[in-house]
Amino acid sequence: MGTVAGHGLSIPPMSRRGDIKWMQKLIVIVGPTASGKSVLAVSLAKTFNGEVISADSRQIYRGLEIGSGAVTKKEMAGVAHHLLGIASPARVFTAAQFVARARRAIASIARRGRIPIIAGGTAFWIDALVYNFSLPAVKPDFKLRRRLEKKSPTQLLAMLKKLDPRRAAGIEQKNPRRLIRAIEIARALGMTPPLRRHAAYNTLWIGIAPPQDTWTRRMKRRVRTMIQQGLLTETKKLIQRGVSKKRIREFGFEYGAALDAIGKRASRAKLAQHIINDTHRFAKRQMRWWRKNPEIHWINAPAEAASLVRTFLQKDF
Repeated sequence: MGTVAGHGLSIPPMSRRGDIKWMQKLIVIVGPTASGKSVLAVSLAKTFNGEVISADSRQIYRGLEIGSGAVTKKEMAGVAHHLLGIASPARVFTAAQFVARARRAIASIARRGRIPIIAGGTAFWIDALVYNFSLPAVKPDFKLRRRLEKKSPTQLLAMLKKLDPRRAAGIEQKNPRRLIRAIEIARALGMTPPLRRHAAYNTLWIGIAPPQDTWTRRMKRRVRTMIQQGLLTETKKLIQRGVSKKRIREFGFEYGAALDAIGKRASRAKLAQHIINDTHRFAKRQMRWWRKNPEIHWINAPAEAASLVRTFLQKDF
């Protein structure tokens, strides 16, 4: 077992895959926020004739480019990217919708003889795609949602524990959107069905874990750039477009901090530090999820990823 530098988390060793010749090959790049996933994805795409599919639950929306840290046109370096800015921020884009759109993108990329590369930080979306989760077909109950949106995460978690203790034990306990959806499903079905994994693709998992000092420096630079590029202005534009403040807060701590600064509930001078502190906590949560996956090959340098991909693509399996 290795350790992700700076996060103090044990990482499982590399694992071997079985005989899955018939499956479409897929490369997945994961890791904590600001670890360099987008840069690595572009590099591998240019080297191995690939295209990138974003798996980020915020970058899927239009108008969240700055706060979500979306890859820019310049950073794309001519590499085709999919599922960026395709949804209205006023409406929730679900994991099931992502899986459907990602499958179509993968098929399209493969038909053109190119390699599909998934890169992003939304762990559940990626697992749902790669492992072909059967997601509960429960339609949104907007009346219920409006009532639940008035409750705190602590209150929502207490409700879910009564409805479905198993789901409550494994859910993101401070994520109101996920809590509300879990309650919605549990009320409709009596419980949240367990998600069973069935590999949908022949997947090479790459986890990028830069050293602590490198990651911290990169993360702080990203936060400063985010603010300089206009995080507050972007947040104000969302409000002007009619997106509710409650909805904006669902887009993550960056937007919550921006709203607090705009509303003078927090000092603008301390905006960067607030986001940096929250990013540290968020990265740890991301790593707690990924450390459970023994198929991830954890790397410290891009050259290691290129070697893994070259071997993966050459193998007839």
